[in-house]
Order: sequence, then C-alpha cells, then structure tokens
Amino acid sequence: MPWPIYLALKQLFPTGRVSFFTLISVAGVTLGVALMLVSTSVMGGFGHQIKRMIIDTQGEVVVRARQPIDVPTAGAVAEALAKAPGVAAYAPFAAGVVMVEHEGRPAFPAVQGVDVKAMQKVVPLGRYLVAGSFDDLDDDSMILSSILAQAIGARVGDTVAVYSPLMLDKIKRNEVLLPREVRVAGIFQVGHQQLDSSTVICSLRLMQDFYGLEQHVHGYSVRLETGTDENAAAAALNGVLPVGTRALTWLEANADFQSILSFEQNMIFFLLTFIIVVAAFSITSSLLMSVVRKTREIGLLAAMGGKARDVALCFCAQGLVIGLAGTAAGLGLGFALLHWRDALVQFIARHTMGHDVFVKFYQFANLPAHTSARDVTAIIVLSLVAATLAGLIPAWRAARLKPVEALRSE
Repeated sequence: MPWPIYLALKQLFPTGRVSFFTLISVAGVTLGVALMLVSTSVMGGFGHQIKRMIIDTQGEVVVRARQPIDVPTAGAVAEALAKAPGVAAYAPFAAGVVMVEHEGRPAFPAVQGVDVKAMQKVVPLGRYLVAGSFDDLDDDSMILSSILAQAIGARVGDTVAVYSPLMLDKIKRNEVLLPREVRVAGIFQVGHQQLDSSTVICSLRLMQDFYGLEQHVHGYSVRLETGTDENAAAAALNGVLPVGTRALTWLEANADFQSILSFEQNMIFFLLTFIIVVAAFSITSSLLMSVVRKTREIGLLAAMGGKARDVALCFCAQGLVIGLAGTAAGLGLGFALLHWRDALVQFIARHTMGHDVFVKFYQFANLPAHTSARDVTAIIVLSLVAATLAGLIPAWRAARLKPVEALRSE
C-alpha cells in the first residue's frame, strides 16, 4: 500500500478507532446522501405512478386531430391502426366538458365518451371501479369519478342532469334544449386527485349527442404490444395516418403536466445538493484542523524525502475515504427510510392531523417511491466528487509547507 494512503487511513482511524472529526464528517455526508435518495425516489414514485395512471386511462399512444374526425377519415385511421405493427388494440373516443347537477349541486367535469367494448381492450377501466359495473353503462348512463360523485352527492342508481355546450348554441338560435337526465352506472377511483375530482365516462353515442357530433369522434386511444417503444410506434403511425391527424405518445399528450413534474424533481435535486456542499465544507474544516495540528509531522515527512504531491495525496485520500464511508452509510439509511416510508407517514399523520384527514387533504394513504439507477448513480458521483474536492484545500495547504518552517512550528 502506498504510504500516503496508509497515512491517510491512520489519521482517520488512529489505533483502530474512529476519531470524532471523522465521525462528524461521515455523518454529514450520510445525511445528505440519504435525504437526496429519499427525495428523488419519492418524486420519481409520483412520476412513475402518474405515468401508469395516464397509460391505464389513455393508452400509450393517442391519435388526435384539430377538428372532429369525420366518418371517412375515421375509417382511414382505423385501417391504419389495424395494419400498424406493434398496435395491440385501439378505440375511438370523444371528449369535452359538461355541467353535471344533482340535488342542486353543480360540477363542471371533463367527460370522455368511449366505445365500451373496444375501450376495455385498450385501458383497464374496470380495475378502478369502486361501485357499479361497466356492463351497466349504456347510452342513458355514465360513470362518475369518486371525488366528483361525493361533491355532488350522487350514488350508483341516482339520476343526474347534464348540461352541454350544445344547449348554448340552441339558445343563440332561439331554440330550447332541455338537460339530459342520465343514470349513474358506476363510480371509479384512479388515485389521482385531478382525475378523481373532475372526470366522467359515458358511452360514445351519448357524448356525440351532448356535443352534436353525429358520427364524428375526437380521436383514438391506442394500446401497444408489450415491449413496443411508444416513440417509434407514434413515428411509424404518423407516416401512414391521414392528413390532419397525428399520433402522440402519452408523454407528448400530457407534456405540460409532465414537464412541471420533471422540473420539480430537478429543482429538488438541485436544492438538496447544497446539503452535500455543506458536508464537503465540514470535511474541509476538519482536514484543515488536521493540517494545523500535524504541521510538525508534515514537515518531518518532507524532510525525509516525501514529495509535495504525496503529502497532498494523503489529504485528498482522506476526503475520498470519508466520501466512500458516508455515501455507503447514506445509501443504507436512505433505502431503509424508503422501506419504512409508509409506516413513517402514518405515524406522522396519526400524531398531527389524523390519518383520515391526512388522506382527505393530501389524496394518498401510501407514499409512492421509484428509485432509478440514473438517480442513484448521480448521487454517488456527486457525493464522492464533493468529498474528494473537499480535501483539495487542505492538501494544497499541506503541500505548500516548507520543511524547515514546519519543523520550527510549535
């Protein structure tokens, strides 16, 4: 073993024990790494969960157009989807916004009209039903999201009044169109607050009646075969789809929302890097104190023929060893916290506002987590680089000491 490395280990672990300064420095790196790992994993968990929800409710690819797709164009789109490689299933849909009223309680949800038989092959809608059945969904009924149903006080079997934008067009022509009375066939809960509070699913025929679309549709939801890349599939579809229609991946169709989530995750990662920076400063401070205390020893090494770069390597190696130990301990602590995250959340909820109130306001009972290899690699590299660089200033200070002056130091 090179003597600078051996000397670095002896200074960090004198007589086989851990010095106080080493322990404090390692603890700083440990806490920083653990906090970064937990934060990025939780944010990644939200993103991963939202991705799954979007795909489960829309499909991997969506075919849309600026204007409603007429019957001939819809036929051409369906033919292109049927022949496209990698497409497992597809279903037409029409979407818009309506006003739903029950017992004097209005709401303005987004409504999606679907071909029920075809859509069940594309998205597993039945997985999210908490009441009712999709078999009961017909042209005179709809399925409400859970928070929306609770807001207007509607249950399965109740009748709700639906007001559509078509009513405004009729009024402009001095015509009267009464609200449509429909039955609640079911209630679904996806687990995402926005979807659960403002979404209605009905038959495609009923949605076409709401908007006066006749046989027109707004697009197609597409399910891909397992292992098919959605970007490649969307690009291939765009080469064969009729003019005026375009295939979008789930990410492109929800670009605004996903960009905000990605921005938040990156900002949290950036802000938490300052914890590693603070830990690096603590390492620098400890090593500088070591340089001051061991000035005579450093002068003796130089007098015995030790080169300046070897003396500098000794202190850089100490920073690297502290970084390695702190990173390993931080990863262990971080993964332990992620493993027990739900128990910690429930403990905090019980001793603050209560578990039921916590779920009501924050819309989750279990904290999602998804740890990517890229994030773990970035945390490890950042921690080791910061700890190693933290030893540069003490190393530079030690390397500049002249043997005679160092030996005279008291």
